[in-house]
Amino acid sequence: MADIKVKLVKSLIGSKKDQIATAHALGLWKVGDETVQPNNPQTMGKVNKINHLVSVSEN
Repeated sequence: MADIKVKLVKSLIGSKKDQIATAHALGLWKVGDETVQPNNPQTMGKVNKINHLVSVSEN
């Protein structure tokens, strides 16, 4: 499967603790951080949980 690029576009300030933990699990700590993740159901579940904070593109 192809990889996806996940970028944090909104601040984590004011987010719920579980959303912050999800962002950190993806390797996103501050606005502008990008990571390349495998395109699998586990990653997509994490992205869907914080979809209002991130942008996703095919790598």
